[in-house]
Amino acid sequence: MPRKHRRLASTCIGTVTAGLLATGAALASPDDERPRASAPDTAMGAYLDYGPSGVARIPSLSNWLGGKEIRVGHTYLPGDRWAGIEGNVGFLEDWAEWRQAKSDRIFVLNVPMQERNEGRVPDDEVARLIREGAEGRFDAHFRKLAERLVDLGVPDTVIVLGWEMNGQTYTHRCAPDPDNWKAYWRRIVTTMRSVPGQEFSFDFAPNRGTDAIGWTRCYPGDDVVDIIGMDSYDQGPGRTFDDHITQPYGLQHHVDFAKAHGKRISYPEWGLFRRGDNPEYVRRMLQWIEQQKPLYHTITDYCPHGVWQCKQNPLSAKAFRKALMPDVPGPVVPTPVVPTPVVPTPVVPTPVVPTPLVPTPVLPTPAVPTPQIPQIPTPQIPTPQIPTPQIPTPVPTPDRPLPKPSPLVPSPEAPAATPSPAESSPEAPVPSPVAPSPAAPSPVAPSPAVPSPVPSRPTPVNSTQWCVPLTFGDWLSKLVGKQSVCITVDWDRDSGFWPW
Repeated sequence: MPRKHRRLASTCIGTVTAGLLATGAALASPDDERPRASAPDTAMGAYLDYGPSGVARIPSLSNWLGGKEIRVGHTYLPGDRWAGIEGNVGFLEDWAEWRQAKSDRIFVLNVPMQERNEGRVPDDEVARLIREGAEGRFDAHFRKLAERLVDLGVPDTVIVLGWEMNGQTYTHRCAPDPDNWKAYWRRIVTTMRSVPGQEFSFDFAPNRGTDAIGWTRCYPGDDVVDIIGMDSYDQGPGRTFDDHITQPYGLQHHVDFAKAHGKRISYPEWGLFRRGDNPEYVRRMLQWIEQQKPLYHTITDYCPHGVWQCKQNPLSAKAFRKALMPDVPGPVVPTPVVPTPVVPTPVVPTPVVPTPLVPTPVLPTPAVPTPQIPQIPTPQIPTPQIPTPQIPTPVPTPDRPLPKPSPLVPSPEAPAATPSPAESSPEAPVPSPVAPSPAAPSPVAPSPAVPSPVPSRPTPVNSTQWCVPLTFGDWLSKLVGKQSVCITVDWDRDSGFWPW
């Protein structure tokens, strides 16, 4: 099987440039054959790199697969020193953050059982280390790892402990001392499960085939194993995929063994290796995964094993992408419209609840008495009877002879208007062309008989003004006082009342 030190070594192995990532998307073109994709309950992932770049590439792989969800994040702890096996590496934080982002994700962590794990340690040295592990010498290292994972918030990590133990590569291999190896496995699992808060699942994952030892001889027991996995690359034993299924300790043996022990299966590593670009192997492996419905599978995706980051396998990339891309929805077939019978809804009359009549209170308007203003009688002004003035006969004197009498103008019997006082004045001119002597007395016109008003002020004799008292009643007289109406009669010659 491929040596895993390539995953943690230089950037030329396991790390590719951004240009290579873009190239991978162009490798997938449709072909005519399409195997069924893995079951919905099988989580799919890929090993893309051990550190933060592996986490960062997951969305790009998902896009390349048409949006397929990548639910498995897979990485390895370095096995060169115990510090790395204890989890004192910064990249675990990146993977823990990715795992916590969604509840259905699975974080798979390969954990070496010995330091110098790829140091080509001889069998006798490996046997000695296995015995020391079985005696508890290395328990503290694994307790620290368990505490580290719990503190990071990934207590449900899937631990692929001592992977490919039936091979010849790693210092944690089983063949030098299978019995103590199983005891050592049990001790590690017991130590890590003793840490509070842990929920780890331990995956026992040998190589496909016999390799150095039949892997069933290394199985430590059902009580310390949760998942039985298998790493299967396109290499011997067997030349065809059917050989991979039927050979001793092959794919079928793996499925049967897990079923007999009541365990779920997994494929933590699979990919191309010895046969170059082999799309047939990719199609058959994906079909096998679909049939067996493992808990999860992750392809090893770097050269020469991969199909996305490795441009050496374009045909295999096509097969992989076509099998895992979500199905393209077909044409939408319209559903025939079946008319729904209209059932008339009975009209339920709504009961009319009479609204009670609330009488509006009528507030009486107070009657405000209107004051009765008495009628003021119009005073009747009597027409004065103007007597004919008696003109005295002048007495002749020696100095003045008697004037020749002028014809007298007879006085009218009913004057047209009341003469004004000026016309009845003694200074009025006499009808004679010669004025009488100043010594001659002027005739005095008698005052007309007018009812005497309540005297508010004296009225002069022969006055041209007449005043009549007004009576308004007791209450109004108190309010306005005693009043009278006075008129003035114009006796001027031009008034029309002048009788002469």
